Amino acid sequence: MPANATLPPVRALLLDMDGTLVDSDAVVERCWRRFADAHGLDPAAVLRLAHGRQGHLTMALLLPDRPAELNHADNQRMLADEKADTEGVVAIPGAAAFLASLTGLPHALVTSADEHLARVRMAAAGLPLPPVLVTAESVGAGKPDPEGFLKGAAALGFAPADCLAFEDSEAGVAAALAAGMPVVGIGPRAAAHHPTAHAPTLEAVTVTAAPDGTLTVGIAGR
Repeated sequence: MPANATLPPVRALLLDMDGTLVDSDAVVERCWRRFADAHGLDPAAVLRLAHGRQGHLTMALLLPDRPAELNHADNQRMLADEKADTEGVVAIPGAAAFLASLTGLPHALVTSADEHLARVRMAAAGLPLPPVLVTAESVGAGKPDPEGFLKGAAALGFAPADCLAFEDSEAGVAAALAAGMPVVGIGPRAAAHHPTAHAPTLEAVTVTAAPDGTLTVGIAGR
């Protein structure tokens, strides 16, 4: 689907946070480079896996023979570091206006971050929280498992096929597609992961509500 395509109407929107609404790459890279250095791993290879996943799931991929309890313990330490570090955390271009356009419309945040980190990062970026949050505590399986998107759709009261996801990462795009919903990829990272449609930033995205409650999402040309 080309960048200037108009997607079929839906009834609700499910929004990833990091890389989609909030640019937290500087913090993510600092934390994961420290992890890579501590374990003798290639930082570039680590960062290719880290975006969009819960930390302990990334660690399990990187160190498959490592006990899960060590990954969970390191994940908790990393989350604490991430919550204390907001340097460089800013809104994705167009995110504030995009969220403002969704006021009163069904939408939810579906993020691999825990709720505390989600609140810290959205506040640091100067963005309002959506009315419904699906965070790491909400799911038994993180992205690329579809559970988070399925729970987001259920919380809003719609079938997955009536929802549209917004994502930036490989794990996130895969999770949304596995949930049975189309997905708009946001930013350069998303383009390689075959989303249903792609936008360079949220500045290119418009949402129009019809009287019957359906939402039409348009993506302007570059």
